[in-house]
Amino acid sequence: MVAASESIESTPINPAEWKLPSRRKIGMACLIATESALFSVFVVAYLFYIGKSLTGPTPAEVLDIPVLATICLLSSSLTIVIAERAMHRGSMGQFKLWWFVTILLAAEFLGATAYEWYKLIRIDHLTIATNLFGTTYYSLVGLHGSHVIVGLLILAWTQFFAWRGAYASENHVAVQVSALYWHFVHVVWLFVFFSLYLSPRL
Repeated sequence: MVAASESIESTPINPAEWKLPSRRKIGMACLIATESALFSVFVVAYLFYIGKSLTGPTPAEVLDIPVLATICLLSSSLTIVIAERAMHRGSMGQFKLWWFVTILLAAEFLGATAYEWYKLIRIDHLTIATNLFGTTYYSLVGLHGSHVIVGLLILAWTQFFAWRGAYASENHVAVQVSALYWHFVHVVWLFVFFSLYLSPRL
């Protein structure tokens, strides 16, 4: 038994077999879990109160389906995957290009959201204080929009360091964390989109 124990203890362990997960990835995963719970509350609140406003306008009267904005956001999730794969191949030029395209698509989405708010406020006279629909709409879309702004800043920050040569194909945890957050923003938008614009209760 002693010999067997000594044999087991003397067996070399390959450090490449297992290593601690990145603290940044764990932190981002915890953040996403927390934010997902927060978004769930806002989506449920919107669906619960939809149709209960005592005064207009109603969603069906003022909301247009944001086709272009949605295409831009979904496309940005694809371009960020292409950028990551380019980095894995060591093609930093392609990475910077596709990462920049992701930033442009994110900016276009924000611009489309800003225009929608302008139309709702100035033309349709829907504000956060108009009725229950206005309150829940601006709360939900505003919450998502704030996350898009944060995501855009993270993307821009990552792009800045990429241009400074801070990343390589074997050292890009910051890029992975940034992409993970952006995918989260994209997935949340799907729930917001279906709840706000395609809900059968409109």
